[in-house]
Amino acid sequence: MEEKNNMTAEHSLKIIRESIERSQRTINKNSALPLIWWGVCVVFFSLLIAHLWKNYGGPVWNMLWAVLWLIGYAGNWIIEKRRENIPNTFVGKVIGHVWTTFGVFCCGVGMLLGFIGCGMLPVELVMPNVYIFGCITSVISLCFGMGTTITGLVMSNRIIQVCGLVAGIGGFFGALHFPGHTQLYVMAAVATIGLIVPGLAIFVQNQK
Repeated sequence: MEEKNNMTAEHSLKIIRESIERSQRTINKNSALPLIWWGVCVVFFSLLIAHLWKNYGGPVWNMLWAVLWLIGYAGNWIIEKRRENIPNTFVGKVIGHVWTTFGVFCCGVGMLLGFIGCGMLPVELVMPNVYIFGCITSVISLCFGMGTTITGLVMSNRIIQVCGLVAGIGGFFGALHFPGHTQLYVMAAVATIGLIVPGLAIFVQNQK
């Protein structure tokens, strides 16, 4: 009886493992277009905001990041509708939670600092008696890299893992050397390495 129970438990674990691996393969296959789409959006808005910041009014243009999220999610919704149907699995939920957390934290901090930089919100109300940490791009790049790397680990995709590490660590230290609007060029590079490059790599793999 005990041997039979052990065999049943091993069979159940095998089924669970195969289900997770199948989910990883499906999500990995369908992740190319969303990665490329979000990467292109971030690169475009980074360069656009940098140009407007430099030539037409300063950091107030950072408010356009809110437009990025609207356009990004709209495009992602269209991609989701047209691609292969993915069952609601544990792997998919984990990846969704990772990027939802990233979005909430970075958008919240970014918008607060944006309001402060534009003079719409007094610094004393948010951070009394302290200096503003001016290099928010470093923090966002680090969080971005962590989210990408964790996604790669969950999906067992080495390309995404490496790109996430390079984008996060490189972006964190890179942004420290650039002031003002030039930090957005670093953000564009982070999005290219952390999203577009792995997306294109997966797309090429899918074609083979």
